[in-house]
This record gives sequence, structure tokens and C-alpha cells, in this order.
Amino acid sequence: MANIHINIGSNQNRRKNLSKAVDAIKAVFENTVFSRVYKSKAFGFEGDDFYNIGINATTNLTISGVVSVLHKIEDNLGRDRRLPKFSSRSIDLDLTLYDMVVDKSHNLPRGDILKYNFVLMPLAELSPNLIHPQQRQTYMQLRATMDELKSYNIKILNKE
Repeated sequence: MANIHINIGSNQNRRKNLSKAVDAIKAVFENTVFSRVYKSKAFGFEGDDFYNIGINATTNLTISGVVSVLHKIEDNLGRDRRLPKFSSRSIDLDLTLYDMVVDKSHNLPRGDILKYNFVLMPLAELSPNLIHPQQRQTYMQLRATMDELKSYNIKILNKE
């Protein structure tokens, strides 16, 4: 079984779309564990704030199989792939980690982990001691050194 991490984001009907995505992911993947919900400003365009969640899970699917399932969930939730990369969206599901695999063709580990706190923070919450396969630092160490200018006003919505 592979250990995977998925990042979910939405800035349209956020609660409804995140809830539906979470239910769909729980139906396909095993041992799902969810981060808290993080709120961040839209990046690269003017739009409503995003809600983001990180998910750790296990699967017997290949990398391509996981990506295919995530695309199907996005399609079922109204994702319009014709829109520009930086635009409002009903749902965005990104495979960010697949075990310790480094695979440029699938963008693994996802480069956004090192660019955006709304990707790194849920990952550091769920897997603080896991080591990034290229950076050779834990996700908590990476979080501690992340440039605060890249935080985009992240807020935790459901604090414990």
C-alpha cells in the first residue's frame, strides 16, 4: 500500500464542495486522515477566498490511477478544465505525495509544497516528521522556514 497526501481547495460553494470531495475520497481511499480547514486569499487572480484541506490516505492504486480518480471526482463536482490555471474553481484535488516517489512527469512531490503555505501547512499538520524526499527536511522544519510573505493570510477555520 502506498501512503499518499492529497490537497483539496475550493473557492466556490466551499463547504458543500469540500464536503462532497471528502466523502468521495473516503469512498475510494483507505485510512483517510484530514487536516483542519485552512482559508487563504485567491492567488494569481481576483476571487473569493479558498478553503483548503490536506488528506493522508493509503491506496493500492498506481500514481496514474490516483490521478485518474481525483480527476473523476473533480469532474463530478463541476470542475471546468477549460478555465485558466489561476481562476476560481469548484474543486481542485492535487496529489502532492505518493510515498517517497520523485517523479517529474507527475510533479511528485508536488512543487507547490515548497511554494505555498496553503499546501504545506496541512501537510505539516498531518505529517510533521515525514521527510521531503528531495529537501531532506521534515515538513515541520520546512514550515518553520517558509517565508511568511508566502502565507497569503492563511487562517485556520476549525481550531482544536
